[in-house]
Amino acid sequence: MMSAPADLRNASNSLVKSATSEAQNRPIAIPPMPDYSGRVLAYTATAIVIVIGVWQGVFQTWHLWLVGGALLWPHLAHLISRHTFLKDSPRIRQRMLTIDCVIGGGFVGCIGLVAIPSAMAVLMMMFSALIIGGIRQWLIGCVFMTASALAFLAVLGPAESFQSPLITSMFAIVTTGFYICVTAFYSHQQARALMLAKTQIQNQREQSIALSHKLSKYLSPQVWQSIFTGERDVRLETQRKKLAVFFSDIKGFTELSEEMEPEALTELLNHYFNGMSEVALKYGGTIDKFVGDSIMIFFGDPTSRGPREDAFACVSMALDMRNHMKILRQKWRSQGIKSPLEIRMGISTGYTTVGNFGAENRMDYTIIGKEVNLASRLESLAEPGEILVSYETFSLIKDRIMCRDKGEITVKGFGRPVPIYEVVDFRRDMGPNRSFMEHEHSGFAMYLDSEKITSKERQSILIALETAADRLRHEADSTQN
Repeated sequence: MMSAPADLRNASNSLVKSATSEAQNRPIAIPPMPDYSGRVLAYTATAIVIVIGVWQGVFQTWHLWLVGGALLWPHLAHLISRHTFLKDSPRIRQRMLTIDCVIGGGFVGCIGLVAIPSAMAVLMMMFSALIIGGIRQWLIGCVFMTASALAFLAVLGPAESFQSPLITSMFAIVTTGFYICVTAFYSHQQARALMLAKTQIQNQREQSIALSHKLSKYLSPQVWQSIFTGERDVRLETQRKKLAVFFSDIKGFTELSEEMEPEALTELLNHYFNGMSEVALKYGGTIDKFVGDSIMIFFGDPTSRGPREDAFACVSMALDMRNHMKILRQKWRSQGIKSPLEIRMGISTGYTTVGNFGAENRMDYTIIGKEVNLASRLESLAEPGEILVSYETFSLIKDRIMCRDKGEITVKGFGRPVPIYEVVDFRRDMGPNRSFMEHEHSGFAMYLDSEKITSKERQSILIALETAADRLRHEADSTQN
């Protein structure tokens, strides 16, 4: 491979973690108001209203005992929820708020349902319940507050008058409004900070996705997908699989490299690799590596359609590459490259070892085995434009692809001579009904694949052929005269 799957995945994962960590660690202007602070604010407001109510005679003198409880309870609740065994309870906030609702209901019952102070306690408790626990906590709070208020009313009875003096009412309204405003402000700041963090994480995530797409260019799409979907772990492991292995190189490339400038040669080679890679991916091949002008591709891993279909797809790809090379030659000829570049190909099918090879911090996803060596040997023995396959490959494709016996060769690692075959063409394309035609001379080149021509293109091609034929006849007649 051109790069290691482990390196790519670690790089992408590191970027995502870095993005998330950066957004999470970014300081927030105002944090959400702690329960302790909110509880101190609410109970202090209640204590003030009690003192004013006793002073104006709307509450009884013994209600002053409630002031001590109101000022003491926030600290006691903080101690219980943070410094006891209950601190590990996942719902300690909701449970402590339920106790607050019971205390609030008790306060309403103790003051005998005096309207505005009672409404003050109910509003603060219900507002806190909605913010902390939502509708569910609000309903639970209502039930416990109502039950507590009714219990204390049953014991102490209602007040003589449900109305409170103006000053007591004003203090109750102002302190309640202040509590609600402060709580709402902190909630707004929290929501704003969360939205900012979410936006930052989304931006960083988009950047990491863009980078992962760039890194994916260094891996075959099948391998990339299996790694990033979690189907395959990035670790040093291999397995035995029956694969179809393909090798190809360009005949005459060495001589051409001596004639061309490096920049032009690089452009030609990249154009060739790009075209051949598109053909390989079209048939589902896993591109292993590019070495010089050579390409190594295999079929059957990470995904396989079975040995027969993998071998057929591999040979079909080779035939398509051979046809595609004719198009490339015509384009190169128009660019002034006169060398008749041809590709030669070798295909072998058999069991190989496939997986991650290398070190823990740098590994390649590739294959090894004698079938790899055989495919490479077949490629080196092939004539320009020729596709040689092993007997195993031939036995899997012979019912759909015409092959010609080429005898036997001796290959290192094989105990006996290996029969080899030359791929001719698809059986469906043999005879007068074949879809593919080609003809090439100096000054003339034709490549025709009727299956790929649309009805709109067919008419323009016919006109071009008729025009060319008329011109050739006219020039032939002129020569004879």
